[in-house]
Amino acid sequence: MKKLVHLTVLLIALLVLGLFAGCSSNEPGGENNAAAKEDFSIKIGGSSTLAPIIAQCADQFTEEYKTWDKVDANLSEEPIVIFVSTGGSGFGLKSALDGTFDFGMVSKTLKDEEKEQFADGTITQIGSDVLVIGVNADNPVAQVKPDMSTEDLVAIFSGQVKNWKEVDPSLPDRPIVVAVRDLGGGASEVFDNAIMKGTPISDQALQIPSMGALAGKIMDNTDTIGYVSSGLVNQNPDKIIPISVDGISPTLENINSGAYKVGRPLLLVSKDAPNDREQKFLDYLLSETGLKVVEEMGYIPVAR
Repeated sequence: MKKLVHLTVLLIALLVLGLFAGCSSNEPGGENNAAAKEDFSIKIGGSSTLAPIIAQCADQFTEEYKTWDKVDANLSEEPIVIFVSTGGSGFGLKSALDGTFDFGMVSKTLKDEEKEQFADGTITQIGSDVLVIGVNADNPVAQVKPDMSTEDLVAIFSGQVKNWKEVDPSLPDRPIVVAVRDLGGGASEVFDNAIMKGTPISDQALQIPSMGALAGKIMDNTDTIGYVSSGLVNQNPDKIIPISVDGISPTLENINSGAYKVGRPLLLVSKDAPNDREQKFLDYLLSETGLKVVEEMGYIPVAR
């Protein structure tokens, strides 16, 4: 398979950390050898929403240039190696700050105190995402109640309403399965700020570790309702049906105008100013080629 020969590697965070730990040496002269051999790789981790975008761009970047001197003649002939791992927006922020990653992937609006932590580095937006309230395509709620109020959603996600028949008498007498991202993550924070406004999520809700798995849960279970990235909804239009919120559907027009409120930026953050190699990859992400990947995956690329 062609991608297996690329030096771009998509690793889980544990493997990335293990690799870093393995770079040290206890042998005589090992420390000097490690210092002499500069690490030319770029390490990126965090949001599972952003990871497929960054991994695809990294793969294309590596395939096109192969070595850094092909990107810029002033750079070394070292092969391009870009590691991309997931773990959530919070993990991305923390690991960018402690130096585990060169860039953290974050899919939420940063708080003022978080922005201050990256004042000496960079905060780069490559696009926007919205959280769509989605149901299984075979669930009749998509036809019976294609629009729900904020109050309806709070009642469902908090567990006050537990059966589809309570949502509308014409719906089946079946329990509602609520699926959410892990509480405390970026998506959870966005949903809480826009919809729940402090009302706790039901303790019966399924906490799903990634946005892709959450979308899969909606597609696999007729009775599931959850919030999912617009990109995944756009990639599965016949399997996940979006529900409007307070009469406003998650169309591109409503998203761009700000009328649809459940939105979030897609960010890369770094503690320090990027080095030349890191800046070249950032430039690629913000190029027409990079932003095309953002759009092709169903998200809204940042304006160039």
